[in-house]
Amino acid sequence: MTDKKPELSAAMKKKLKPKKFTKNPILGTKFTIAISSAKGGVGKSTFATNLALALKKSGCKVGLLDADIYGPSIPKMFNINEKPKSDGQKLEPIIKYDIQCMSIGFLTDQKTPMIWRGPMVTSAIKTFTQKVNWNDLDFIIVDMPPGTGDTQLTFAQDIKMDGAIIVSTPQEVALLDVKRGIKMFDKLGVQILGLVDNMSFFTGDDGKKYNIFGEGGVKTTAKEFEKKFLGEIPLNPEVGKCGDKGKPIVEDNPEHQISKIFSNFADKIKLFYLK
Repeated sequence: MTDKKPELSAAMKKKLKPKKFTKNPILGTKFTIAISSAKGGVGKSTFATNLALALKKSGCKVGLLDADIYGPSIPKMFNINEKPKSDGQKLEPIIKYDIQCMSIGFLTDQKTPMIWRGPMVTSAIKTFTQKVNWNDLDFIIVDMPPGTGDTQLTFAQDIKMDGAIIVSTPQEVALLDVKRGIKMFDKLGVQILGLVDNMSFFTGDDGKKYNIFGEGGVKTTAKEFEKKFLGEIPLNPEVGKCGDKGKPIVEDNPEHQISKIFSNFADKIKLFYLK
């Protein structure tokens, strides 16, 4: 009697092989970069809009895709209240601040909740990546929703994403979800460009730094998962004010300290991709 394992049939071997997905780039774009965290309320949309504007100011042609179907933020942050034009086959992105933009919020009443199941979300994402006339973009920045669900899977499996930037506050409760997000991207083969510590600290009128959400958590997480730490963005009321009035701070005040931080992020991305 032997312990020899039985031979697997060719059909069984084929079935056991991991499924390979054909990833296609978004037409009209060179590089697709996702802004993610897997956690809500950490400033992904603010980061995505200001990064897109910083890249634009550095001389790049940029698009901004709002992939958060349930909670689109780009219409408010860019003060866009019009609907995109269509020839019946494709949608034209709405151009604001020289950025080509698309969001589910352009197509629906912003006060109407999107009560959709997963397949409808996936269909909407495929429309935005396959049926929008993105025009000769160097970068398309994708504002991802919270979580590790249908939208993330659709992008990771169907779209050729060139990288993801993880945004988080240093608070441990936020980092719990961030760590899940990192594992998801690693498992799905999406390159993580690095982690950003958003709302890292607040500088009071007394000149002192106050670590409202804790200190060092994002940098520690980057080290734990062997990812790059891209830097800190302090908490500043002007950032929220500018976003609420529909003119993000990089566009409203390019000389502001926060705007210069985003310019630095843009330079790092350009150096990485446009060598």
